[in-house]
Amino acid sequence: MLSQSSTLRFSVIIPALNEAARIGGSVAAVRALDPAVEIIVVDGGSSDQTAERAAAAGALVVNAPRGRGPQCNAGAAVASGDVLLFLHADTALPDCAFPLLRAILADPTVEIAKFRLRFDTRDWLLDLAARMMWFDSLLTSYGDQGIVIRRTLFAEVGGFPDWPLFEDVRLFELARALTEVYVVPAEVTTAARRFLEHGVLNQLVHDLWLWLQYLLGVSPYDLARGYEQGGAALRGVAL
Repeated sequence: MLSQSSTLRFSVIIPALNEAARIGGSVAAVRALDPAVEIIVVDGGSSDQTAERAAAAGALVVNAPRGRGPQCNAGAAVASGDVLLFLHADTALPDCAFPLLRAILADPTVEIAKFRLRFDTRDWLLDLAARMMWFDSLLTSYGDQGIVIRRTLFAEVGGFPDWPLFEDVRLFELARALTEVYVVPAEVTTAARRFLEHGVLNQLVHDLWLWLQYLLGVSPYDLARGYEQGGAALRGVAL
């Protein structure tokens, strides 16, 4: 008889915006790990060929208002899996991802998990920042690490807030109030492109400042405007 974990169905949900250059490869990489998983790309109004290339790679493409929160919720609404895996377009799963997740989820008390993090560029400061996110806390759990959550818990917490920023932090907060966040002992690899563009230290300080404002109760909508404007400002900053 098949175990419950071996029959779990996974839906991988990838929110994307103007990711035509990489989305086909992202979909193909997930498909290569497990041909049985459902892959849903949620396009937030791209001006390039993100949607077309995702569909060509074999993903189900859904359109949604721009913003990771609304996009992820739209993907979850059409997903058929028992387990939802929210994955950024520039984040790659480890080769062992699905066998490892099936083994972990054989324990019915594990309802939400995230992977450890590494960046695709070797830099001592980035390596240190990634290592700090190898455990779960309000400051160290983000969507970059992949969010694995049972559909039942996702429904119980009401999904992601329809926020343009920190929607991942809030989902972890809501889930953490009900259960423990399991840290998968394997690393996802995420692109360091923002850090390379703006400078590693500058970007880390900028992100920390946004997080502190969130903690103090600043609206995620205001923070999102600062996040977008900060990218341009950081180009001229040297700490």
